[in-house]
Amino acid sequence: MDTAPIPPRILAMWALAASTFLYAFLQRVSPSVMVEDLMRGFGVGGTVLGNLSAFYLYAYALLQIPLGVMFDRFGVRRLMAASLVASGAGSLLFAVAPSVEIAYLGRLLIGGGAACSFVGALTVTALWLPPARFALFAGLVQLLGMVGAIFGQAPLAALVAWLGWRGALAAMALVAAAMALALHLVLREKPRAAGTQLRLGETMRAVLAVRETWTCAVFGFAMTGPMLAFGGLWAVPYFTTVYGLPRTTAAALTSLIFAGWGVGAPVIGWISDRLGRRRAPMAICAALSGALLAAVIFGPVWPVWFLAVLLVLQGFTAAAMVLGFAVVKERHAAGSAAFAMAVVNTFVVGSGALLQPLIGWLLDRGWTGALVDGARVYDGAAYGAALAILPPLFALALLACAATRERAR
Repeated sequence: MDTAPIPPRILAMWALAASTFLYAFLQRVSPSVMVEDLMRGFGVGGTVLGNLSAFYLYAYALLQIPLGVMFDRFGVRRLMAASLVASGAGSLLFAVAPSVEIAYLGRLLIGGGAACSFVGALTVTALWLPPARFALFAGLVQLLGMVGAIFGQAPLAALVAWLGWRGALAAMALVAAAMALALHLVLREKPRAAGTQLRLGETMRAVLAVRETWTCAVFGFAMTGPMLAFGGLWAVPYFTTVYGLPRTTAAALTSLIFAGWGVGAPVIGWISDRLGRRRAPMAICAALSGALLAAVIFGPVWPVWFLAVLLVLQGFTAAAMVLGFAVVKERHAAGSAAFAMAVVNTFVVGSGALLQPLIGWLLDRGWTGALVDGARVYDGAAYGAALAILPPLFALALLACAATRERAR
């Protein structure tokens, strides 16, 4: 493994690019601490709220493949700066939305702007950092994303309590504008070597013809979907209902999933880099993560301290999804790597776009008609039935691992 020091300027560029994923994840999970406020403010139920949250993911997922092509062909600096401006504009529109339809549009714009964040950060990682450290630094990108997710729980809940949900969204718009300016000033493009640029059609055919593009996409879908659906939206109301916790406490508990994920991504990436193996860590973590989530959803009402341990470990093991990006990066040439990672990330983010509203729909099916201050309240049985669809996804992840061929390193 390459241990040569990395120049500070390159580390600064990487850190700034990676911090866009922190902001993107903060925006991604922000509705989870506004569930009752949004249902009350717009007069909607779980299905509509699930769609409102998932509109971010619809735009994010649909833009991954076009952006992967654009990163490979045009570089990352202008694309990433412009995307932050778009995300901030969407946050501001959401903040002033008079109706749920306008909120949909704002959320769509937030997600479209955030779409550059992860693949953009991985592209910077692939271009500027040593190949032997890719899984480690990809894991560190995930770590920063989970820091954003943690900020999107208890700290954001406190900000919402202080400024209201509209004021909190307006504040996030200002943050995006400042980050866009900093990124434009600091990030630089790296010249591409002659002969590494494939034509668009050649790039797409080369990427889509490789089995690992698809197996890693399925692996990412199955490993990430439960985190985006549960931790990203429904865990806070679940814990307030089943465990009787205050919203801020439930948000703090939910943030432990993201804390575990944030620590797990670089640690698992580092272990994988040291071992020179991808598939074995992927399979082991998929099995453990599924068992841990099943214990949370199907188990008894655990003591809170033990529930906290389960959530940290579940997030830690689920973070092995980052190894799927390492596999596809190693299977593709430099001129098509961003497109390949974008295909995988489409499935990763698409998992939340599918599962968040699906769980909301299942909750509405189990709703007993209870309302509190105009917001629907779902009981423990409804949550248990709706969330039961999540643990079986990890069996799908194991099947994807079995079908993945590991490249000799």
